[in-house]
Amino acid sequence: MHTDRERCVRAVQSKDARFDGWFFTAVLTTGIYCRPSCPVVPPKPENMTFHPSAAACQQAGFRACKRCRPDTSPGSPEWNQRADLVARAMRLIADGVVDRDGVPGLAARLGYSSRQVERQLLAELGAGPLALARAQRAQTARLLIETTALPMAEIAFAAGFSSIRTFNDTVREVYALSPSELRSRLPKQSATPRTGATPGNPETSPAPGAISLRLPFRTPLNPDNLFGHLAATAVPGVEEWRDGAYRRTLRLPYGHGIVALTPEPDHIACRLTLSDLRDLPVAISRCRRMLDLDADPVAVDDQLRTDPVLAPLVDKAPGRRVPRTVDEAEFAVRAVLGQQVSTAAARTHAGRLVIAHGEPVDDPEGGLTHLFPAPEALAALSPESLAMPRTRRTTFTTLVRHLADGTLHLGAESDWQETRARLLSLPGFGPWTVDVVAMRALGDPDAFLPTDLGIRRAAKELGLPSTPAALTARAAVWRPWRAYAVQYLWATDSHPINFLPV
Repeated sequence: MHTDRERCVRAVQSKDARFDGWFFTAVLTTGIYCRPSCPVVPPKPENMTFHPSAAACQQAGFRACKRCRPDTSPGSPEWNQRADLVARAMRLIADGVVDRDGVPGLAARLGYSSRQVERQLLAELGAGPLALARAQRAQTARLLIETTALPMAEIAFAAGFSSIRTFNDTVREVYALSPSELRSRLPKQSATPRTGATPGNPETSPAPGAISLRLPFRTPLNPDNLFGHLAATAVPGVEEWRDGAYRRTLRLPYGHGIVALTPEPDHIACRLTLSDLRDLPVAISRCRRMLDLDADPVAVDDQLRTDPVLAPLVDKAPGRRVPRTVDEAEFAVRAVLGQQVSTAAARTHAGRLVIAHGEPVDDPEGGLTHLFPAPEALAALSPESLAMPRTRRTTFTTLVRHLADGTLHLGAESDWQETRARLLSLPGFGPWTVDVVAMRALGDPDAFLPTDLGIRRAAKELGLPSTPAALTARAAVWRPWRAYAVQYLWATDSHPINFLPV
């Protein structure tokens, strides 16, 4: 969008928050860059230049605005609605792959050369993978500076910097303030709104490893089906709904964590307890992805409203998101456990696996007890120990074996169509299982479930075609947002997945 100058100028002059994250405005006269909704008086159009990423602004020598904090904008919805090289690279960078494995590791995960990845990112985003990862490290550093009482040296390494000097130089370059100056700008005596604790005051600081922050999103956001689905399908010991928050355990690159997510009118309150603070950027990225917070609900709903059948459903409760996952392999296993059984039965099967084979965790604030078992642990199971029909047992053991040995990889870098084909080649994987994995694990916004019982009931009630082939043909007008249409169709039922728990 940043190449459409006239449209960008209109968005900045109207302070339209819908475009936050789509592009960034760099002001030639001040040397700063802002989000489109920046509250200050808009600059003259001739003084504006537009960039596709915060990293591109930083590469061009601009520093972040202290008023609108463009580095905290919701992510571009482009990366969640596309499966090309750039989109998959951006998802991996957000998942911390460049910090852990470098650009060669990123390229290897994508199946391209480092040079090709660099060229594609520069062409579309104006910055290469190192610059994009650097911008993310700067954002993480600022978050830790402002929401914890950690010493600066610990923050530097937790944010992914290789040295304290690089940390200091980057923060000063991006924010025009040193790390200590960023912290000194915070209120001294009262709690900060993001943490309930004052950095530097040990008596009010949260427990070690605990961080509270806000996850922004584009409005509107309807939390009912989003949190209702996660709570209704929660696996005992791994997930729970407690005190108005969805809580779950996280398996992360450097350790494990526990997250509590609470829906608020203008943000999602997020409390993370991590065994290793280096996992903070990855944990945030995965939680945002699970809650579909980078979606553009206005674009989705406007498209679905063009269908007179869906329009009343959208108008009644706009802003539905697709509930996704923090662990693609875990979800694929749970999808198999949920084949042809009720939600309660699927939770029971998963709960047994968790108790028997999950890794124990300590949760002093709730009732979480385990991480979901890793594919390697599940692959070592004896098939006879699984309380399920023989055909589903074969499906389960084949899936976990392929996940464990790496012949099937489900992750942020997955090509949606290629992964669909791989899944369909496995025994017991039919269209429903493949598409529910595509929708909730891979993040395909156009995944559709014409054979799903809830969809068929909704279709009958709304006068839509009842056969899968006819319904698929009718749903062509909902593309490329059929996964969101599924949420609106499911919402016509009284199933617990459609209601925010009380």
